[in-house]
Amino acid sequence: MKTMLLSNGQFVLPAELRARDKICPGQQFKVERVRDGEYLLKKLPSSVQLGLVAWLQSCPDNDWFQEISSESTDER
Repeated sequence: MKTMLLSNGQFVLPAELRARDKICPGQQFKVERVRDGEYLLKKLPSSVQLGLVAWLQSCPDNDWFQEISSESTDER
C-alpha cells in the first residue's frame, strides 16, 4: 500500500488500515529507523479509554450517531 509524505512532514495512513486497526485521531505511534530508507511504524497502546458515546462518535461515517435527550426515571 502506498502513501506519501506531505509538505508539513506528515504521512497519510490509508483509511483501510485506520478502519481495520481501529485507529482514531490522536493515536500515538513509534517510528524506528531499521536501515537506510527502511522504517518501522508501531502503534502504541492507547492511554485513554473512550466512553461509549465518544467511541460511537469516533465512527468514520459522519453523522450516523445522533444523541437523543433522555428524561430521568428517578422518582422523588
